Amino acid sequence: MTITSRRRPPSWRWAMVGAMIHERRRGVLTALWLLGAGFAIWVFLFRRDALEGMLEGAAGTSLVIGGAVYLALGCLRSFTLIPATSLVLLGTVFLPPAVLFPLTLVGILASSAAVYYFAEALHLDELLTKKHAGQLERVRALLEKHGFPIVVGWAFFPLVPTDLICYLAGVIRMSVAKLLLGVAIGEGAICAIYIFVGDSVLHAMGMR
Repeated sequence: MTITSRRRPPSWRWAMVGAMIHERRRGVLTALWLLGAGFAIWVFLFRRDALEGMLEGAAGTSLVIGGAVYLALGCLRSFTLIPATSLVLLGTVFLPPAVLFPLTLVGILASSAAVYYFAEALHLDELLTKKHAGQLERVRALLEKHGFPIVVGWAFFPLVPTDLICYLAGVIRMSVAKLLLGVAIGEGAICAIYIFVGDSVLHAMGMR
C-alpha cells in the first residue's frame, strides 16, 4: 500500500514570504516613525531656542530662505502629534502674514497627506481590527457618514492635533481629497486668525 504525502502548494510558501516581508517593512517604518517623532518632539519642547534662532537667522538673511526653512519645518512636523499652532506662532514673529499663511497651509497639507499615506502603508487597520474591531467599525461608519464636517471641525479646534484625524482617515481609507479639503478649510480658518490677528498685535506693540 502506497501512502502519498500531501504537499503544500507553492502559493503557501509565497504567502508566508509575503507576510514576513510585510511584517518586517511595518517594523522598519514604525521604528523610523518613533525615531523621527521622538527627535521632533525633543526639538520642539527642549530646543525651542535653537529652532527660533535658525528661523530668525534664515528670515534675516532672505525672505525666500526664511520661507523655505519654515516650510520644511512645517512638513517635518508630521507624526509628532504636536499641533501646528506652535510653529505658526513662531513664524508670526519672523515672517509677514502674506508669506506665512500660504506656507503654513502648504506645510499642513503636506504633513496631513504624509500621515494619511503612512497609516495606510503600515496597514494599521489590520492591527486595530484584531483588537478593536467594534470600535473601528463605529469610527469608520461615523467618518463615512459625517467625515467632511468632522475633519473641518477637528482641524479648526486648536487643542487637538490634526495629525490624529489624518491617521484615522488613513486607517479607514477615507477619500484623501475629502480629508485634505476638510483640513484646508479648518486649519486655514484657525491659522488665518492666528496669523493676521497676531500680526496686528505685533504692529500695535511696535514689534513690526
